[in-house]
Formats: sequence, structure tokens, C-alpha cells
Amino acid sequence: MKFRRHMQLEHGLGQIDIAPLIDMVFQLLIFFMLTSSFILQPSIKIKLPKAATSEVEQEQNLIITISGENIIYVSDKVVTMGELQSYLKKFRRWKQPLLIKADRRASLGRVVEIWDLCRDLGIDQINIATDQGNQ
Repeated sequence: MKFRRHMQLEHGLGQIDIAPLIDMVFQLLIFFMLTSSFILQPSIKIKLPKAATSEVEQEQNLIITISGENIIYVSDKVVTMGELQSYLKKFRRWKQPLLIKADRRASLGRVVEIWDLCRDLGIDQINIATDQGNQ
């Protein structure tokens, strides 16, 4: 004796409703889009000055960042001038170029002070980061 329910399975199911599947895929997509946008990378926000003659540096540099509030960062850590001097004494043995990234609002005096400190310690390859002026 065959039941009616089994007969339908033997003959095929007609059409499969995929609307619930599409709903689940969209919900997962929205979930992953929202959760991934909340992951923030910690960084120092600066606006570089523009220069028409800027070049793209390809070498690995030691980066000294000066924020608009004249705060000095080395490798994303806040340092004082004394700590910077001791760090640069260690750095000069590596013979790598130094890159100074200063915000537009940073004091020119602070940039020159760091530049002079580097020159006094014997670091010859000092660059200042800028944005390309033709953008």
C-alpha cells in the first residue's frame, strides 16, 4: 500500500521555493558588511602639505610623525625629544633613510628642531613626506 505522501516524492517535487534561501544569504551578507566596517585600524591622522615636485619613496624608512599638536611619534608611539634623541642614536647605525611626516598645522620650528637633531647625530638621508600637488 502506497501512501499519497510517498507518491509525491517519487514523481518529483514540482518547484523548490528559494525565497527563504535568498533571504538568509542577504542577511548573512548584511551581517558581515556591518561587522567588518567596525574594525578600525589605529593610526595617526595627519594632513601632509602638498608639493608639485614630490616623489614616491620605495625604500624602507624610519618614520617620525609630527601631529598638528606638535606631538612626536616614532612607530606610532609618543616620544619626547630626549627619547627621540636616544632612539636616533641607535638608528644611525642602520644607515637607512629617515622620513619626517609632519602635519600641515605642525610647527615649522618643531620640524627644524628634529631635522637639526638628525644632522647633529650624523644622519644624512632625511626626507620630508608630502602629497603630490597635482591631485
